[in-house]
Amino acid sequence: MSDAIKHECGISLIRLLKPLEYYKEKYGTAFYGVNKMYLMMEKQHNRGQDGAGFASIKLDMEPGERYMSRVRSIAQQPIQDIFAQINDRINTSLLEHPEYKDDVAQQKKHIPYIGEVLLGHVRYGTFGKNSIESVHPFLRQNNWMHRNLIVAGNFNMTNVHELFDNLIRIGQHPKELADTVTVMEKIGHFLDDAVAKLYKQIKKEGFSKREASPIIAERLNVAKILRKAAKNFDGGYAMAGLLGHGDSFVLRDPSGIRPTYFYQDDEVVAIASERPAIQTVFNVRYEDIQELDPGKAIIIKKNGEVMLKQILEPKERKACSFERIYFSRGSDKEIYQERKELGKLLYPQILKSIDGDIKNTVFSYIPNTAETSFYGMVKEAQNDLNRQKEKQILAIGSKITSEELHGILEVRPRIEKVAIKDAKLRTFITQDSSRDDLVAHVYDISYGSVKEGDNLVIIDDSIVRGTTLKKSILGILDRLLPKKIIVVSSAPQIRYPDCYGIDMAKLEDFIAFRAALALHQEKNTMHLVEGIYKKCLDQVSNPDSDIINYVKEFYSPFTTEEISKKIGELLCPDGIKAEVEIIYQTVESLHQACPKNLGDWYFTGDYPTPGGNRVVNRAFINFFEGKNQRAY
Repeated sequence: MSDAIKHECGISLIRLLKPLEYYKEKYGTAFYGVNKMYLMMEKQHNRGQDGAGFASIKLDMEPGERYMSRVRSIAQQPIQDIFAQINDRINTSLLEHPEYKDDVAQQKKHIPYIGEVLLGHVRYGTFGKNSIESVHPFLRQNNWMHRNLIVAGNFNMTNVHELFDNLIRIGQHPKELADTVTVMEKIGHFLDDAVAKLYKQIKKEGFSKREASPIIAERLNVAKILRKAAKNFDGGYAMAGLLGHGDSFVLRDPSGIRPTYFYQDDEVVAIASERPAIQTVFNVRYEDIQELDPGKAIIIKKNGEVMLKQILEPKERKACSFERIYFSRGSDKEIYQERKELGKLLYPQILKSIDGDIKNTVFSYIPNTAETSFYGMVKEAQNDLNRQKEKQILAIGSKITSEELHGILEVRPRIEKVAIKDAKLRTFITQDSSRDDLVAHVYDISYGSVKEGDNLVIIDDSIVRGTTLKKSILGILDRLLPKKIIVVSSAPQIRYPDCYGIDMAKLEDFIAFRAALALHQEKNTMHLVEGIYKKCLDQVSNPDSDIINYVKEFYSPFTTEEISKKIGELLCPDGIKAEVEIIYQTVESLHQACPKNLGDWYFTGDYPTPGGNRVVNRAFINFFEGKNQRAY
């Protein structure tokens, strides 16, 4: 997007199903799992570049031997930093102990990070936090092997305060009010409880304390622990966990908001937020990778048994549509086609805006991630022109001359790379006027790509705040002297905050919200805005299940076209010569293009969980009271 938006994170879990010696013999290295995890994380770096973490567990280690390792980084290139540290440690050990080189048992015993169970995580820092303490995986340690818990996830809970209070009620003292810590402690509480009950039962059966450990590992019911822990979770999540003795799991939320994919063969189980990451790293077919169903967990026991268990009753599937529009990698087979369809479905609105004048219209895109939608838009323009050409040729019939035929056939959509994003410019001068001048030069243009008086159509993934459009893009495009600039968004108008993992928390940040507010002011309907505020206030003490999203009433007096027109006016920089029009995707077309991902709460206000309604009302209260803070 021309407006940068941050997404929470991405997860990778790899479980090697064979002994490490097998990978040494077949692939030439016992570090096969570590190498694959590096690739899995790199193939998901689009999901987070502020921090990264890695953890591993070695199976069947003797007491006193280290069996868990973790490394985290917030360096400028955190994935590379993590694996540079791992690589240095491995190479140092091999240099100091050349006898380890072909001895997998000694490598496993003495070199950290090598193991059968591996967990990776990449993240963007939200809430202004990006300290090393905020980076996953999180670790809950205990001298009992089974009670060690490592957690990483792509999630956000809307009811973290409620979950925190529940922990206090059961006697815990959580170290931090953060959803990751709270979730880990909730799972940890029921893990402790399960281990204690099993231990009592096994002792009654006559086993010694030492004999009890492997039996606990065998009998531990991870699905039952997750059912108890996740009972009151309200949010979007793909949550991964490792238990110290070697069990592992990934749990997906019951609405399927956050994505999770997995692959299994006789050598490995691989789980990730992105299907192409698994497909590329393990060189497997698209059809071999499954999507984890909403509310289910994939559980891999220490003995290698893989189970799919329904943990929470699935709700109506509301998988995040922003994943398809922007966040997920466009190399996914389905997503690539969906993004092309998004571009195609915008074409009728574009044709109307340019009054059918294809000949004098240039098509382009900003930023690079909008390129796939651009292909769909241009292909539909070509199809439309072909239909027109066919009609013209048939109308003239057999009397058509070579010149006439040539004149008809040579008309085609004009495609240009109009805008280029320059290397990141550092705004080192603090005065607003100087900084704005630097921001205006973030993009450069291809001079001569547009003729004076042309229409210029630019497609973007989404127009959220519109800041970059106003301060940089529109002004610099105007230098090409087009008659009209049409900015096209492949996503509908973003009207409501997200609370499930995308960093969009404040209503007043959205250009659609500011446009609707401007319309209220123009039409003297601010009393309606105050009425919405009072309705939101009246619900503050209600349980989440009883809360109604009254912010919908803020937009209801206006048509989508009215709001789009006002957005165009608000984003138009002073002194611009070209006419500016903003076109948004319709919600109906979005659903047509992305039929499996119908989560559209940012566009419609239809939140998939009760906590979403509380968050949007709180966001409106914050706006009305002038509080510059997040709603969750």
